Amino acid sequence: MDFTFKDEQQQFADALRRWVDKDYSFEARKKIIHSESGVSDRAWATLVELGMLALPVPEEQGGFNGSAVDMMVVMQELGRGLVVEPYFATVLGAQFLKLAGGQEGLLERVAAGELKLACALGEQQSRHALNDVLATDSSGAGRISGRKTVVLHGGQAGAFIVSVRSTGAQRDTDGISLYVVPCDAAGVQVADYRTIDGQRAATVEFRDAPGKLLGEQGKGWPLLEATTDYGAALLCAEAVGAMDAIFAATLEYLKTRQQFGAPIGKFQALQHRMADMFIHLEQARSMAMLAAVKLDSGDDEERRRVVSAAKARVGQAARFVGQQAVQLHGGMGVTDELPAAHYFKRLTMIEITLGDADHHLERFIAQPGFKEAA
Repeated sequence: MDFTFKDEQQQFADALRRWVDKDYSFEARKKIIHSESGVSDRAWATLVELGMLALPVPEEQGGFNGSAVDMMVVMQELGRGLVVEPYFATVLGAQFLKLAGGQEGLLERVAAGELKLACALGEQQSRHALNDVLATDSSGAGRISGRKTVVLHGGQAGAFIVSVRSTGAQRDTDGISLYVVPCDAAGVQVADYRTIDGQRAATVEFRDAPGKLLGEQGKGWPLLEATTDYGAALLCAEAVGAMDAIFAATLEYLKTRQQFGAPIGKFQALQHRMADMFIHLEQARSMAMLAAVKLDSGDDEERRRVVSAAKARVGQAARFVGQQAVQLHGGMGVTDELPAAHYFKRLTMIEITLGDADHHLERFIAQPGFKEAA
């Protein structure tokens, strides 16, 4: 498989990396994390200026109509820089708007950087099953009630994409509807908090809050599934960028840390562990690229199969590479002073976001043709 990016994609990546190296250092990031808002308006403005928000938006709404591979380039660099701004949450919400159609005004605001989005999809009982929905829309009246948990960057959003139950039983895929709910609408309460990886999330309570329907009433599952597959593929790309960075940091540490009068990188046992990390990283890179390519194939069955395979493999690799990096750093590997600990925490969160490795292995096995192929 050809992993060579186009010239314009590489230029995009280089521009992002220069910004991270110059203005988004590890120390600058720590200050942002510990600030009251947990994000930086200045960093967000830079992302807008670089065209990151316009990239996935259709040209008709002021965007560049970027492909999933274009987005992979961006997410890798954001993962490498451990960027904590609400970019992922916003572009995931924008994908809902794109696929649903009829949301041109909101997409124009996203492309201009004026609107941040958050996706309120999970609930306390649902874990990774996004079809497990108890929040309701008052039997189709568009009044949203229910509690959504771990809403990524919910406290920084201007609007929520919310999944609700219009009809059917709790775990039915039929009967799910999707709504856009302004964050300042009556009946919306947001409890913002910081997650272990320095990002922000929120518990959002909806109490008869007004919402605008996305797509068809009770027919939201295909849209929900397609969009979260898109999000899972983006997370795979971010994980690859984070693994690139933690691998490089670990290699540098092995070259400089002295033990018994020699750099510990000279010890063959540690060289073997670094080789194993590299293999996991490259396999993850292959699967992340494959997922990005297949997102645009138009084949729903293939998209489900490949995205779940990628999320499972990347999740396994993220766990292995992160744990090995921490161990090879010794006790320093878990301290707040070293980037390695922060990469490890972010990789851990990526692995459990939008379905962990076990969840996606089960989903992969459940796809048509698996048993016949086996």
